[in-house]
Amino acid sequence: MRRLFPVTDQTSAPSLAPADREWSLDELAEAYAYPSLGDGAHWLRANMVSTLDGAAQHDGRSQPISGEADMRIFGTLRALADVVVVGAETVRQEGYRPARAREDFAARRAAAGQGPAAAIAVVTASLDLDFALPLFTSPLVPTLVVTGAAAPADRVAEALAAGAEVVVAGDGAAVDPARAVRELAARGLRRQLTEGGPRLLGQLVAADALDELCLTISPTLTAGDAQRIAGGPCVTVPHRLAPASVLEEAGFLFTSYRRI
Repeated sequence: MRRLFPVTDQTSAPSLAPADREWSLDELAEAYAYPSLGDGAHWLRANMVSTLDGAAQHDGRSQPISGEADMRIFGTLRALADVVVVGAETVRQEGYRPARAREDFAARRAAAGQGPAAAIAVVTASLDLDFALPLFTSPLVPTLVVTGAAAPADRVAEALAAGAEVVVAGDGAAVDPARAVRELAARGLRRQLTEGGPRLLGQLVAADALDELCLTISPTLTAGDAQRIAGGPCVTVPHRLAPASVLEEAGFLFTSYRRI
C-alpha cells in the first residue's frame, strides 16, 4: 500500500515505502484515526465501495466489488468505532453478524475507553428483522434497534425480548437520521461508522449528518442498474467535502473526504 495524498517525503520516495508492502493494522489505525472530539461532540463517517462506473453493489451485494485490502480497512474502521450504524435492508441482504473483539485492537480500544467491540445499530421503521439471528442472540455488546415512536408495538416487544436495546429517534414511524446520530452520541457512542446501505447513507447526507466519507474506488466496471453509494432525497445544494487522504493498493483507491 502507498499513500498518494497528502504528499509527504515518503510519498515521493518508493524506496522508503514500497508500493507492494502491506501496511500493518497499527498503520491503518493511525491513518484512519478519528479526530479529537470535544465534550459532547460526535463524528459520523461512512465506509462505502464503488466501481469505476458508480455501482455500489453487484447482484445486490458489495462483496463482489471489494478486495483484500478493502476488507482490511473495513475491519480497521469497525475496530475504531463505538457503533456501526446500518440500514435494515443491508442487514437482511449482507447477512450481518455482530462485531467481534480483535486482539490486534484491544489495547487501542482500552486506551480510548471503548468496549471490546463496536455495537451494531440497525435503523428500521418496520422492525422487519429476524431476531433469531446471531446479531441479536449472541453479540458481545447488545445490538441497538433505532426506530420511530410509532413503530409496531409487537415488533418492539420482540426486539426487547431478543436482548436488543431500542432507541427512539423519530416522532412517527420513520427514523429522523440526524436525531438517530444524536441519540447514539447521547449514549456515549460518539465515534460512529455507517456502512449504508445506499438509502440510509442518502438520508444521512440529506440531513447533513455525515462528517466523513471513506470511499473505496474499485478498479472494476459492472454496467447494469446497480445503486449508487447514496440514494433517496436530493439535497438542495450539493455538499462539498475536502480530501483528507488517498491510499492505493492493487489498483484500489482508498479515499477519505471530510466536511469543510
